[in-house]
Amino acid sequence: MENQNVKISNADPSALGLFGLAMVTLVASSIKLGWTSGVSLAIPWVIFLGASAQLFACINDSKRMNTFGTTAFGAYAFFWYSIAMTWLIQSGVFGETIALTMDIRQLGFAFLGYLIFSIFMTIGAMETHKVLFLIFFFIDFLFLGLTLDAFNIMPEFAHGLAAWSELIISILSFYGAAASVLNPHFGKVFIPVGKPFGIFK
Repeated sequence: MENQNVKISNADPSALGLFGLAMVTLVASSIKLGWTSGVSLAIPWVIFLGASAQLFACINDSKRMNTFGTTAFGAYAFFWYSIAMTWLIQSGVFGETIALTMDIRQLGFAFLGYLIFSIFMTIGAMETHKVLFLIFFFIDFLFLGLTLDAFNIMPEFAHGLAAWSELIISILSFYGAAASVLNPHFGKVFIPVGKPFGIFK
């Protein structure tokens, strides 16, 4: 009996992951910039686009043996799940007691942890392409602003830094998502993303 090896190829999930990031940061930045108010109608987008779309990309990047993509999309997916839970707690969905015993500094330490993570992921993004590097570059500033704001350090500056960084992340992610779809679709560089820096390879 002859054994046959069947190789299953998975489509690149980056476009969907980047689209999820673009959508959630667009909605979230509208809150920070004061263009919208409240988080009630932001929560579904946080859960389904920010979290679930990136988790889908994470799982499928794992099947493609892409450690960087798996780690990036997975880590940020769980970040957005956590943000959704945080907003639900703050809104009193889980009761008044838990809402009244919040210490916002715990959120600050979580943001600090993600800042550290994003910095070393930014280094990795330098060897992918320049659009992805810029997305991570502004993610660093987003988490810097969120961290300072949570610890009440230069809160006005920190809030503005986070808000505008998040909007820029959204714009860049839309661009990156479009490139991830259209470049392979047309079989050529339809939307340029820039070559890797080539510093570490």
